[in-house]
This record gives sequence, C-alpha cells and structure tokens, in this order.
Amino acid sequence: MKLKPLGDRVVLKVMDSEEKTKGGLLLTDTSKEKPMEATVVAVGTGTVVDGKKVPLDVKEGDTVIYSQYAGTEVEVDDEKLLIVKQSDILAICVK
Repeated sequence: MKLKPLGDRVVLKVMDSEEKTKGGLLLTDTSKEKPMEATVVAVGTGTVVDGKKVPLDVKEGDTVIYSQYAGTEVEVDDEKLLIVKQSDILAICVK
C-alpha cells in the first residue's frame, strides 16, 4: 500500500537513531534521542491561500529536519512512517 498525503501534509521515513555516542559508548533504548531527520516519501498537493493553490516547498527524496514531537506515526507494510504538516518541517538538508 502507498500513502498519498492530502493538502499540506508530508509523509516522512524517519532515519534510525544512533546506536553509539561519538565517544563509542553503546546507548540503551531509553537513552536514545528521538531522531529528527527524515527522508520525504510523499507530498500532498499543497495549500490554498487567498484562493490560489500554493505548492509545497519539499519534494520526494529530500532529507529534512522536523520538529521533535511533530506528526502522527503510522505503519504501512511493516515500515514506520510519520505524517506531518509542512509547517512542522524546519529545514531541508542541502549537500
């Protein structure tokens, strides 16, 4: 099954959290921070402002940083995804 978000919603695939600290210590599940970096899997059609359709700023394949407690977690075909509003996306990672 594939998700098609509506309006200004974006579907994200969250990147795995770090297993070790930079110093090499292993982290337990309770001490791991929730990751805030993800890959855009699907985007909605955009929003309507003053009667005009405004497309979203992100596109499929972008790597983004999002607000820590944003969105709704869903599981599709054994894959954990996050559905957020575009306003919950803070930045696009540029290489």
